[in-house]
Amino acid sequence: QVHVVESGGGLVQPGGSLRLSCVASGSISSINAMGWYRQAPGKQRELVTVIRNNGITNYADFVKGRFTISRDNAAKNTVYLQMNALQPEDTAVYICAADLVTAWGTEGDYWGPGTQVTVSS
Repeated sequence: QVHVVESGGGLVQPGGSLRLSCVASGSISSINAMGWYRQAPGKQRELVTVIRNNGITNYADFVKGRFTISRDNAAKNTVYLQMNALQPEDTAVYICAADLVTAWGTEGDYWGPGTQVTVSS
């Protein structure tokens, strides 16, 4: 089995920062990419950022310059999302996803349950 688990969400004031973590574990052969999505109440899930196995990153326009994705290069199954200058519109459930190949050779996307980020004064 494969598990993806996020941590680090919480309540923060506007202008504040949070750091999210995501770990993919289990019967994994290789990881192609890991990324963060978010879903606010009443809205569709949207891509925030992704980091590929070659280290290339992509960001949604609405987080450029504020959010940074990074990877633990020793344990490439762990990614972090540093979120700075948070605004109320960043309030959402942040969901980690991993595009990986299992030990049995199957490839697919695996999702975590999400972690709530609330930006409010």
